[in-house]
Amino acid sequence: MLRVGFTSLHVPFRSWPRGTVKYLSRSAPGRPSFFTRTLISSTLELRWTHGSLTRSRSISSAATKEVVSSEQLGVTEPKVHSDIPIANADERKVSILWGPQRWSRFHHIWLRDHCRCPDCFHPITKQRLLNTFEIPADLKPIHVQGSTDGLEVVWPGTSTESHSSVYPWTWLQANTYDPALQTTPTRKVLWGSKIEKCPPSVTYTEVMDDKGLHKWLTNVETFGFCFVSGVPATPEATEELCGRIGFIRETQYGKFWEFTADLSKGDTAYTTMALGAHTDNTYFTDPCGLQLFHLLSHTEGSGGATLLVDGYYVAALMKELHPKFHDLLSRVPIPAHAAGEPSALYTPSPPAMYPPLRYHPSTKELVQVRWNNDDRSVMSHLLPDEVEEWYQAIKIWNELLTKPDSEYWVQLSPGTVLTIDNHRVLHGRSAFDGKRRVCGAYIGIDEYRSKLAVLREKFDGTDDNGENKVWRPEDSRSIWNSNL
Repeated sequence: MLRVGFTSLHVPFRSWPRGTVKYLSRSAPGRPSFFTRTLISSTLELRWTHGSLTRSRSISSAATKEVVSSEQLGVTEPKVHSDIPIANADERKVSILWGPQRWSRFHHIWLRDHCRCPDCFHPITKQRLLNTFEIPADLKPIHVQGSTDGLEVVWPGTSTESHSSVYPWTWLQANTYDPALQTTPTRKVLWGSKIEKCPPSVTYTEVMDDKGLHKWLTNVETFGFCFVSGVPATPEATEELCGRIGFIRETQYGKFWEFTADLSKGDTAYTTMALGAHTDNTYFTDPCGLQLFHLLSHTEGSGGATLLVDGYYVAALMKELHPKFHDLLSRVPIPAHAAGEPSALYTPSPPAMYPPLRYHPSTKELVQVRWNNDDRSVMSHLLPDEVEEWYQAIKIWNELLTKPDSEYWVQLSPGTVLTIDNHRVLHGRSAFDGKRRVCGAYIGIDEYRSKLAVLREKFDGTDDNGENKVWRPEDSRSIWNSNL
């Protein structure tokens, strides 16, 4: 629950919504809780005194004649709590005062659409039951007030009965849009070659338990990769490990794959050649989310070291050192193809729509790196005056990717599985000789994010109201879950 830690608050009328409002008064017991008045050019002074709120205000004489009592509104007098935010309603919005000069405003139609009572939102399926398209555009609440449970709103009904909605304060704060919520970027650790000193790792025994699985996937989200040690060096154990996350994604390479350098598939991964840092599936509309590798054996030869590069780290370098070229890579799309299999020809749909660096349109946070120069198709869509600059941009990008400070090299061994976030970390390998057996799989980004979200519900230790919570198997998902 929000604690308002101030003793005196001066709010100029210009900071309040214009028009006629109904607002909650925390004055002496017995006085009406809601008043209708017209705002005028003056100052409203709020003071907390020993847990109660008093108001000195200047209002028009006409406004004082329009007092609406709680009894007339059909509601009981609310309990007075000094930590309850103040709620006001005008012709179009409900405004909430969280603290000094800190407001949120919610349109009436938005609030009605997000009612989550059992009649409007199914408590089991978590699906909307309310017919959004029947909400009147000029809908106004009959009554609004703050309580310990949240914002309480009474709406006019389609018949003689009204409809009540309650919105938790924490939920409203998390979903405020007027003003826009200042979001905190997802916590990610950017890294270079020095990650070799302490790479993220969990044990096979740990991940067979949900708590260890949570640690594993949290490491992947934070660093973009994680090792799992102590895995039996068999395809069966590796496939079981993949299943701990979610469904394995089947592609033209199969479902769970095992390969050697025999060119059984039309891809350079099935050779002994060195592979530069790249992400997989740039030729898919939806590249895989995670990739898991397990070196089962390497006999009669050497080489084949694994290369990892944090694409978010390199993108940050480029944005700082070469902002103009960084802009090109976040704006100019690159077409790609997978054409080595006679039975398959993959290109993204629609083509030439996906740049190497994709940023979230609202938060401006980097959300995906998509780069494989070997699979790049014809760049026929470049603007004539950007051709030379674009080639300069990808040259600088490649130089930053291949800097010793960016590269983390590791020699994998049987028993260690490498998990990579394919939307962030680029991987490659050095050339090798001998016989090298590798198995692994792709897992979709949605399966990975779903599993992590479920594990967070179980282990993060708080409920949707911010209170400490001990998870129990019989617990159902809250209708106010932040993902809904």
